[in-house]
Amino acid sequence: MADSNPVDIAVVGAGIIGVACALQLARQGKRVVVIDPQAPGMGASYGNAGHLATEQVFPIADASILKRLPGMLLDPMGPLRLDWKYLPRALPWFVRLLLNLRPAPYRRTVTGIRALNEASLSAWQRLLQTIERPHLLREEGSLLVFERAKSREAIEALQQRMQAQNVPVAFWTADAVREVAPQLSDAIQGGLFFPGTGHFIDLNQVMGELVDAAKAHGVAFIQQRVLDGRVEEGGVSLMTDQGVFTARQVLIACGAHSAALTAALTGKKVPLDTERGYHLMLPHEQGRLPFAVTSLERKFIMTPMTGGLRLAGTVEFAGLKRPANMARAWQLHRLSQGLFRQDLNAQDATPWMGFRPSLPDSLPIIDQVCEGKVLLAFGHQHLGLTQAAVTAEMVVRMLAPAASPSELPALAPYRLDRF
Repeated sequence: MADSNPVDIAVVGAGIIGVACALQLARQGKRVVVIDPQAPGMGASYGNAGHLATEQVFPIADASILKRLPGMLLDPMGPLRLDWKYLPRALPWFVRLLLNLRPAPYRRTVTGIRALNEASLSAWQRLLQTIERPHLLREEGSLLVFERAKSREAIEALQQRMQAQNVPVAFWTADAVREVAPQLSDAIQGGLFFPGTGHFIDLNQVMGELVDAAKAHGVAFIQQRVLDGRVEEGGVSLMTDQGVFTARQVLIACGAHSAALTAALTGKKVPLDTERGYHLMLPHEQGRLPFAVTSLERKFIMTPMTGGLRLAGTVEFAGLKRPANMARAWQLHRLSQGLFRQDLNAQDATPWMGFRPSLPDSLPIIDQVCEGKVLLAFGHQHLGLTQAAVTAEMVVRMLAPAASPSELPALAPYRLDRF
C-alpha cells in the first residue's frame, strides 16, 4: 500500500490527540493514515471527565505527596492510590517526580502547563468552528466547591495561587453557588468559579465529528496493533500484527502506550507511566448541574452531558497490565452522597477505567526528531482533552510554520531531549 500510494504521515493512536493531529495535518495536504488496534476514541479519550480544564495549571502532585504515601499504599479507595504490588516498578518514576517538585523545575512545569492551557480554549474554538460544531463545547465556566468552614483558608490560598498564574478565578459565596446550582446541598460553604473553562456535552459526538471530518480530508483509519518500528533512509517502517507499514513520517500519539515505540524509533527511553482514571456515568441524571462542579474535600468532578452526569476523578498508579478495580468507579457515587439535596440516581450506571499517560514533570512531549521522520505528541496526563486541539496546531507548526497561529506556545519545554 505504502509503496504504490506513499503515505506522508502514519499517526499511531486514534485518541482525541491523534485524530485532531491527523485532521489538521490532512488539511495541510498531507496523506495521513491513523493506526490503532481499537476504533477511534475508544481509549482514554472515551472516558475522560469532559472538562476543558484550563484552570489546572499545577501538577497533580506537590511536596505533600511524601506525607500521603502511606495512605496511597494502604487505602484502596483513596483519591490518590499506589498499588503496593506496583511500587517497585513505580519507584524510579516517583523519585523523578519528587525531583521535579523542587522549586526551579516546579516553576518550569507550571509555566509549561499554563502556556498550553492558555492557548487551549481558543484552539478548541477554532477546531470546532472548522467542523461547524461549536455547540459541542459549552463555555459556561466551572466551579470548585467546599463544604467545611476550615477549608476556606485552603480555598483562598488556592485562589491567590491561581491569580498569580493569571488564571481567571472568582470567589463565590454559598448563596452565589446555590443561585446557579440550587440542587447542591446546603452544606456547601462557597467555592471558586473559573470563567475561562468549559465542558463537552457529548464526547462520542466530538470524536465522531472529528473522525468524519478527517475522513472527508482523505485520512484513512486502520485497526492494527503496532508492535515495533525502525527509522530508515526513506522514512519509517512500522511492524504491525498484520504486516509492515511504511510512511515518510510517523506521529506517535498513542498515549500511555507510547514508550515502547518511542524507544524503538529514537533510542530514547522515556519515563512514561500511567495514571489510571475512573468514571461512573449516571444516565438518569439530567439537569442537576449547569456546568462541571468539583468537590475540594471529596476530590472528584461531576460533568453534565447529554448522556447523563459523569462522575470522574481519582488517580491510581498500577500500570497497564493489572485489571481495573471497578470498586473505585462505584466509590465515586458514594462520594457524591451528601453533595446534593437528594442523592444521585445510580440506576443503570456504567463504570469505566482508562490510562492517562503521565511523565514525571507533568508536561507532554511535543517534538520532531530523527531528522524530522518521527513526530511525538503524548504524555498529557489528565489534560489530554484540554490540550488536544492546541497540540494538533503545534504539530502542524513543526511541519508548516506559516499555517499555525502565532500565539502558540514555544516547543522548548516539551522537547524529548529534556529526559
